[in-house]
Order: sequence, then structure tokens, then C-alpha cells
Amino acid sequence: MPIPQALLDSLQDTTGFTQESFLSVHNQASPPTSIRLNPFKPSPEAWYQEVGKEPVPWSDYGTYLPERPVFTFDPLFHAGTYYVQEASSMFIEYVLRNTVKLNQDLKVLDLCAAPGGKSTLIASLLTPDSILLSNEVIRSRANILVDNLTKWGCLNTYVCNNDPKDIGQRLAGYFDVLVVDAPCSGSGLFRKDPEATEEWSPENVTLCYQRQQRILADAWDCLKEDGILIYSTCSYSQSENEDICDWICTELDVKNCVLPNEEILKAWGIVPTQSSQHQATGYRFYPDKVKGEGFFIAAFKKTKNEYLAVKTPRIKPQPNKNRRTETAIFTKWVKNLEQYAWFLKNDDYYLFNPKHENDIKLFQLNLYLRKAGVRLGQIAGNDLVPDHELAMSPLLQTTIHRHELTKEQAISYLRRDDLVLDNPTKGWSLMTYEGHPLGWAKVLPTRVNNYYPKELRILKQVI
Repeated sequence: MPIPQALLDSLQDTTGFTQESFLSVHNQASPPTSIRLNPFKPSPEAWYQEVGKEPVPWSDYGTYLPERPVFTFDPLFHAGTYYVQEASSMFIEYVLRNTVKLNQDLKVLDLCAAPGGKSTLIASLLTPDSILLSNEVIRSRANILVDNLTKWGCLNTYVCNNDPKDIGQRLAGYFDVLVVDAPCSGSGLFRKDPEATEEWSPENVTLCYQRQQRILADAWDCLKEDGILIYSTCSYSQSENEDICDWICTELDVKNCVLPNEEILKAWGIVPTQSSQHQATGYRFYPDKVKGEGFFIAAFKKTKNEYLAVKTPRIKPQPNKNRRTETAIFTKWVKNLEQYAWFLKNDDYYLFNPKHENDIKLFQLNLYLRKAGVRLGQIAGNDLVPDHELAMSPLLQTTIHRHELTKEQAISYLRRDDLVLDNPTKGWSLMTYEGHPLGWAKVLPTRVNNYYPKELRILKQVI
């Protein structure tokens, strides 16, 4: 794989860079494949033993695979039992564990969140009463983000589609943690995407450096005093990494967070590095030193406020004449319904943690909210037309009828083919594979209607 000479020249004096081994690893046949297991959707122990033979050392849920399968044709992938994520990116877990108290209820913003790798990781670490707001400015990518968080199945995740400036201005002082996995020149992923080398240029690096500054400046006010900023890229370029750290230290009121156990980090192959002006510590990942791709990450604590923090609106409970009817219907679908609350919007009902009611109102007043809690579906007559989000959540009553599919049947279902089921039970039925929900089907006297979302269906031909 030809690495741009301008990139190699720019890295000669960069901490940890060894050109010979760097070039050698980029010429290897295939990069490593890693996945991160979903703790909310555990699979059988035998499956864990098979895939978990080589764990990612800095992640409780990450594991390497001996080879890369065709994930499209694995029903467990579509069920959300794991997320395919590059191992180096999973290091955000180690950073979070060593900079914030994850046993406390936190408000976390993943600012540049699509497609959802870091958001699903963060969601796996937070308490149930914490809030994760995942933002993506590009609408089409926000749709992918919603889909991936839906598969992950958490009630406390929210998705918005806003410019960083909107969030910085409208939610001042709201978040305990701000994660900025910034858009970058992407040189750290050359091994996974060789065609990206053709798009790389020093000019693009400069544009990314300027964009990264703008994103951080626009969103900065949303982080409260003593809050934690986690900044990362998948770039090797110093201007997008150490130079941004210097800019953060110069322009923002912060204290750099140095991670503990430096000897362990070095044993893992992670390279601590320092910015030239402020000596801010960050951490570099090189594919010739770790089993993963190129990555950079640094953490900072905010030391000063210069804004008036937003006030979360206080909501007075509103009478609902249909409450008794709704409760009777939802009880048939949702276990422990009394622990949750719901709201109605555009004929759809959404289930949420009642402790988040005021926060949801704040989001609705200030943001373009794309996902809030779990969408239950619509009421038709005296029953619910269940939504796909409900199928993918862990909230379902055990009394709901389930139909276990073979792998061939599961692939057919995920393609939205016509279903032929053995001894189906009339009415709504949850299609499952190895016990994990895939979505809904409705059994009628003469046919089975496949309700898997059209936009999620498998289009690729079976190999």
C-alpha cells in the first residue's frame, strides 16, 4: 500500500514513529478484526468462549476475531449482541474509567457520534439513570446512529441532529463529559481503507485542524466546570493531535488529564506523547505497535466557567384522560411498566426513564431530537402496533409470543422475504435467533406479514 510521502515526511520527528515497521504493517494482507460485546444482550457462554479467546486488553467487552466474517449474514449482528469496532477506538473506555466516576449518574455528550461505535461503548458503561446524548450534524449519518443505538437497546440514550454551536449555546453547563471524536484526515485508517490514501493531502490536514478548533470552540460552553473533555482522532498528523492539544490549553480553561499506569500502557504498545508548547499528554496508537489501527486520544478537565448555565425546565404532571387505557395496553407489552413514563408525539408513544422527563423537555425545546428513549409504537383500537425499537429493547414482557428462527429463516426474515413458519401463533410474534429478538412479524390466517424495517433489510446477496 503506497503511503503518501508527504505524510511520512511529516511524521519523522513524531514520538513513537518508526518508518520501517510502520510501512511493513501497512503491507500486510489483512488488518485485525475486533468486536465489542453488548453487556445488555449476553449470548450463550459457548459463544463467548469461542469469540473471546483474545480480549482487547484495554476494554472489558472488546475481543479480537481470528478472521473477518461476513457480518451482514450474522443474525446476532443485526440483533445488536455486538458492535464491530476497531480495537484502538475502544481505548475511550479506559480513559473514561480513569477520568470520571462511572458509578455516578452522568450527563454525557458524544458530539460527533455517527456511526455509533463510541456511543454504544459509552452506553455500556453508564448507570441506568445517566443520560447519553449522541449528536451527528449530517442527517443521513444521524439515521445510521439512531439505528445502531436502537440495536444496542438502552433506554437512556438520545440522538440529536444539530450543529455543535447549537448545543454549546443552548445547553450551557449541562454536561459532565464531552466526547469529541473529531472529523479528521483519516490517515490512521489507511490500512483498513487503502483508497483513502488518494484523498489525503497536507491541505486537507490543515482544513481538518481548523475544523477541529471550530467544533471544540462552538461546543465548549456545554461542558460544566470540572467536566471532562475527551478528544480523539484517527489521524497520525501532529497538527490534528498534539497541536490541537496545545490549542485547547491556550484557548480554553483546562487541566490536562494524565492517565495512570503508564508502564501498563507502554506494555500494551500505546505511546504517550506530549504537545510541544504546553507539554499536554496524549496517547498515540500505531498499527506496528498495537493490534489495531492509528488513533490518538487526550483528556482534559474544565477548570473555569464563563457562562450562565442552562436551567432544566421543571415539568408539571399533565392529566391524561387516556392514561388508564394506555396503561392497560402497555402492560401487556412492557415488563415493570410502573418504572417508566411515556409521551405521545405524532401518534407514536415513547417510553422513557421518568427521572429524565425534565431533560427530555430541555432537549425538545432546544434541539432537533431524533431519538428519545424507546419508541413503543402506535395504539390501534385496544392494542399496540409495536415499533421495531420496542423489539430491540430489553423491556419486553416474557409473555409476548416468540418464534425462534433457524439461521436460514433469520436471514430470510432480515431480507424481508415472505416467511414460512412452522405452527405459527396468530397475532404479533417476536422473531428471535438464538434467543435474541430481531423484530416483529404478524401472523394472519393466510400469511405472515414481515414487519422488519425496510430501510434496514439486507440487500446483499447471500454468498
